[in-house]
Amino acid sequence: MKQLGDILLEDGLVTHEQLADAVEEQQKLGRSLGRVLVDLGILTESQLVAALATQIGMKFVDLTEFPVDGSAVGKISDVVARRHTALPIGYEDGKLVVAMADPANVFALDDIRSLTGLEVRPVVATRPDVVAAINKFHRGDAELDDLTSVLDVSDDEDDLSAVREIVEDAPIVKFVNLLITQAIQDRASDIHIEPTERDLRVRFRIDGVLHEVMRSPKTITSGVTSRLKIMADINIAERRIPQDGRLSVNTNGKKIDLRVATLPTVWGEKIVMRVLDNSTAMLKLSDLGFSDSNYEVYSKSFVKPYGMILVTGPTGSGKSTTLYATLNIVSRPEVNVITVEDPVEYRLPGINQVQTNNKAGLTFSAALRSILRSDPDIVLLGEIRDGETAHIAVEAALTGHLVLSTLHTNDAPSAIVRLTEMGIEPFLVGSALDCVLAQRLARRLCPKCKEAYKPSKQLLVDNAFPWQDGMDVPELFRPVGCTNCSKTGYKGRLALHEVMAVSEEIERLTVERASSMIINKAAIAQGMITLRHDGLLKVMAGVTSVEEIFRVVA
Repeated sequence: MKQLGDILLEDGLVTHEQLADAVEEQQKLGRSLGRVLVDLGILTESQLVAALATQIGMKFVDLTEFPVDGSAVGKISDVVARRHTALPIGYEDGKLVVAMADPANVFALDDIRSLTGLEVRPVVATRPDVVAAINKFHRGDAELDDLTSVLDVSDDEDDLSAVREIVEDAPIVKFVNLLITQAIQDRASDIHIEPTERDLRVRFRIDGVLHEVMRSPKTITSGVTSRLKIMADINIAERRIPQDGRLSVNTNGKKIDLRVATLPTVWGEKIVMRVLDNSTAMLKLSDLGFSDSNYEVYSKSFVKPYGMILVTGPTGSGKSTTLYATLNIVSRPEVNVITVEDPVEYRLPGINQVQTNNKAGLTFSAALRSILRSDPDIVLLGEIRDGETAHIAVEAALTGHLVLSTLHTNDAPSAIVRLTEMGIEPFLVGSALDCVLAQRLARRLCPKCKEAYKPSKQLLVDNAFPWQDGMDVPELFRPVGCTNCSKTGYKGRLALHEVMAVSEEIERLTVERASSMIINKAAIAQGMITLRHDGLLKVMAGVTSVEEIFRVVA
């Protein structure tokens, strides 16, 4: 049998000097050579396992790239797969190929052989990859299907006593819990539970795009809806008006909050749950994909002691995440930070967060007026929705407070026109507003399967790429699809930004009530990078595709 060091040298994974240093470290610590090389950062876990597989004459499989056969996965149950940390991934010469973290486990091999009635060919994979693959392919889908077949629930919505009995029923509880767990595992940002004429449709929004995951019998609609309303502390007797609530779940030792909204439709109440992962609120601005020039302009605004900063964009464009990341920078023990939100999406330590309550009279404007008497230095206003709120926010910015808020506009220059349309005097807008940041979220290309290509010069010219004739044609990338990205070609998202600093020229145009088009031209002349331009720069950087940018930016 070859020595591990010889295999690593042959494959070019280590140099003689690195190997000598690792052997010396191994003798000091009394640990295995492979583990020392990983700890030193010379090898990755996958490279080590691949080398060890070669040493014992076995095949190594990278499960993040291997095309797993779904029919093979179903040969053993979730329980057996987790017990042995083993997953069937395909067939070869009539044998069942099984990825294992420990291929020397003869008990596991015998167990799988007797359960499937097939000869087993073990291959080696890293333990984290096997566990991740089991989580992905045994997500509870089959269990959900089994539950829907046994849930025969009466749909008499007027019988509240029956509803309460139903929602405490174990199958309904298990069904709802599995649904939420599956959504979190799939990285869903929203869960849509929609009653239709014939069934109950469930869709997950993943990376900004809705995917249908299942359809269940219509008979379980009442039980599922009522169970979720009870968990979110929503009135189950009221079905005629929209309601909001919040619930928390623990999954994999991590607490996840979900914001729940109900909406009466002709076929019953639709429920949308927004998955609120608190780790998102702790992101740094540097993690949000700002270009150097955009970050420089934006950072000059939030370090000032007063003024207004607006983040604009449609629902789900990451506005709240950007504002929270900004708060994480400006929040210090010597400043008083107060937020007014509806609802409070993320709970932040060291920050006073106020939840509006319209029924009790605590509206945005009333809350803002009150907190200005609480000696704040920095105020975060969840959204400027009306003229009264806008007027108080502008006054706060003009009287020594740093005000951060959001507004629904298509681009940065339109925010100025929107505020004046709300009834704010243009000279007040020009004086108070310091910076407007417009943003969108685009899907990030999957790093495992993205494909390089050379675009035609005509494509670059037609789409206004930052490219001129005579320059080298840049290498762009397009989506392909693999098991790592669920065949979509994309995994994760990145932000596109348009940052407009309010200069003296833009302030003058504001006072003159200039149109957003004129303000836009002036901002571009002063160096503003538009959303489209920022997106195309990210296409040229190879992180997203042309099609994706045009999907999210006009």
